[in-house]
Amino acid sequence: MEDDKVNSRDKARIAIMELANMISVPMSLNAVVRLNVPDAIWQGGANTPLSAAQILSLVLPSGGGDAENLQRVLRMLTSYGVFTEHLEDSSSSERKYSLTDIGKTLVTDADGLSYGPYVLQHHQDALMGAWSLVHEAVLDPTTEPFVKANGEPAYSYYGKKPEMNGLMQKAMAGVSVPFMKNVLNSYNGFEGVNKLVDVGGSAGDCLRMILQKHPTVKEAINFDLPEVVAKAPHIPGVIHVGGDMFKSIPAADAIFMKWILTTWTDDECKLIMENCYKALPVGGKLIACEPVLPKESDDSHRTRALLEGDIFVMTIYRAKGKHRTEEEFKQLGLSAGFPHFRAFYFHDFHTVLEFQK
Repeated sequence: MEDDKVNSRDKARIAIMELANMISVPMSLNAVVRLNVPDAIWQGGANTPLSAAQILSLVLPSGGGDAENLQRVLRMLTSYGVFTEHLEDSSSSERKYSLTDIGKTLVTDADGLSYGPYVLQHHQDALMGAWSLVHEAVLDPTTEPFVKANGEPAYSYYGKKPEMNGLMQKAMAGVSVPFMKNVLNSYNGFEGVNKLVDVGGSAGDCLRMILQKHPTVKEAINFDLPEVVAKAPHIPGVIHVGGDMFKSIPAADAIFMKWILTTWTDDECKLIMENCYKALPVGGKLIACEPVLPKESDDSHRTRALLEGDIFVMTIYRAKGKHRTEEEFKQLGLSAGFPHFRAFYFHDFHTVLEFQK
């Protein structure tokens, strides 16, 4: 019995050591993305196991770099399922690495997209400075840790930093495109819509994909802040309109938004949704794609990703912005006037939420 207690304590200690050192994981991911390691291994689909020295010769063709240190990074990420490690035989000291399915998400595709920019976007200097202040969101929820670290809110800070804003746009595209493909192949809620507004549509990428799948949409409005839509590219069939979703939203048969509500407080979400309600006819729909928390916590990858994302929102964007449960979204919809609500789980991270007037 005493031995069992000792073993239990030992396991607990090693578990807390793992958690304390967890920063090694995202920062090592950051390193391999910066070094273009996934693309070097992938080589157009070959995914041939390569040694650290071979990888360095591809990412640094003029020479240099430390293969031993790269191997240390690769070994650690192998333990988290990003790479597969290949040992020639038990007596060989040379290790080679190929990409797992997780690692393949970091490979740049034919459209120039991957989850790599999403990794980089999360670990920029301005954001890293906020992470040591997470406890401040508990002590003082009126000011985000990002604001305390950088002196202003994240969105306005990004607006003054073209390189940060560009990286965020690329990160969102890398995440959004595969998600939207999933939604458009599974969700039929855009059928019969003649006029569609995308609230917070940025460059209009989601509308472009929706129109390709549903050409029956005759009028599509990309609605975002004036300074955002001013830089949006021309997209056939899409009208870019600048405005403020807290004041009014263009009228439409259906309103679409993705990853918008999660960065605002309950009161702010209610105001946004009330403006959506006013802009819709009876029977019109607000289609919101948002992370939805499970009712109970568990240790699945999905739950962890959602809860980690919730802390990211609290730390970077709004201390009282948050990921919500399905019931919390339903109640928000009712408070804004929407009597009908449905949730569609087509994706592990985002859920399609349909509020009907």
